[in-house]
Amino acid sequence: MHTDPDPVYAGDHAVPSAPGTSFLLVLPRDVEGVQATLRLAHETGTPVVPRGAGSGLSGGATPIDGSIVLSLERLTRIREIDVLDEVAVVEAGVITADLSEALAPHGFFYAPDPASARLSSIGGNIATNAGGLHCAKYGVTRESVFGLEVVLADGTLLRTGHRSIKGVTGLDLTQLLIGSEGTLAIVVAATVRIRPLPVARRTVLARFPTVAGAAAGVNAISRSPVRPAACELLDARSLEDIDENTGAGVAEGESAVLLVELDGYGIAEQTRDLIAALGGAGGPADDGGDGGDAGPSDVEIRVLEDEAEAEHWWELRRSGRGSGAGHFRLGEDVAIPKSRLADAFAVIERIGREHGIRTSAVAHAGDGNLHPSLSLPRPEDNPDPSAPLPPVLHEAADDLVREALALGGTISGEHGIGTAKHSWLDLELSDASRALQRRLKDAFDPQHLLNPGKAL
Repeated sequence: MHTDPDPVYAGDHAVPSAPGTSFLLVLPRDVEGVQATLRLAHETGTPVVPRGAGSGLSGGATPIDGSIVLSLERLTRIREIDVLDEVAVVEAGVITADLSEALAPHGFFYAPDPASARLSSIGGNIATNAGGLHCAKYGVTRESVFGLEVVLADGTLLRTGHRSIKGVTGLDLTQLLIGSEGTLAIVVAATVRIRPLPVARRTVLARFPTVAGAAAGVNAISRSPVRPAACELLDARSLEDIDENTGAGVAEGESAVLLVELDGYGIAEQTRDLIAALGGAGGPADDGGDGGDAGPSDVEIRVLEDEAEAEHWWELRRSGRGSGAGHFRLGEDVAIPKSRLADAFAVIERIGREHGIRTSAVAHAGDGNLHPSLSLPRPEDNPDPSAPLPPVLHEAADDLVREALALGGTISGEHGIGTAKHSWLDLELSDASRALQRRLKDAFDPQHLLNPGKAL
């Protein structure tokens, strides 16, 4: 038994357990071990908190007192790769990036790629319906999962879905379980869709004088025939954060950056049409032909022909903002219709002014998912990184979530609900919806042992 929070298993990446929380850690090596654990929990009435790699950001894997923490990290087999049916069968503990590395020699890749791809597991991604940079073209995790192997609360092994592209037999339990955060069943394996590696990739960087201009660039892409694989927006404060953390020197006043990846056949034609669309968003432009630097006076458009430079920019987007050391920092995850990006960034700036805090935001602009950061400098006499966040940050987050809903959005784009967003569920879901979801919980988990207090 762990009587003090374990630095590895006592929470997820953002939400630790309460001091003094006791839990039993179980690390099964196979599906039978998961079944045996759940049978024991069912017989003894012991709560079970499932855990992937612990990279979550909403408290979905945070232990409760007296629980079993069931870690799936040792279920790491890639059981099958079938390039003809374009599927792979993988166990829940397989690290996301490792799957694509295993597929590469076969000429394939796995499309979902959260920023934590080098850390997060397939099972955890399925539990939260994780997204990532390439959602703009390939969709979130649910678009890449055909079937699941799950263990129910009483230890029963259940297989859902199929390995064919089409299938409408019975209710779609696969899609119901994706995003359920371990509250209905424990994912132990999945049949996932794999895709051929693109014949070409190209990164285009557009720098706009303002974040509103960059949002207009996203709208221009939506009106064009181009469908980028990834389309990321970084506001001026996020670029400053990157400079502070990495020394990259990418911030330029109030300018914002739109980072776009194209892939597939016809890359030259895609690039031409993208430059034309972005140039039109900023003013008259030379389309620049097949590549090179081009753009009007108020928007700089560069085609990053150097692969190393392009990858450097993508790595800055994934991890360049850093941990926020020296600050109280609260990261958020909301999604809105992508046509409302300019409004959302304006709201974030206004909330910062009203609450006297610093705000920044990056966005998966291609699908309207924003990751705002709300922060305050940490006083020199309070250096403890585990100190509670100042209430003003929570108040600002509450305003942000309510404004996202008013824009037609949702309280969580890809991080899940866990415990961190539980108090906002009633803002988005009707009484009838909540009641129906509770009845589903009763059907799957009559004793309410699976991840209690999370998601639902």
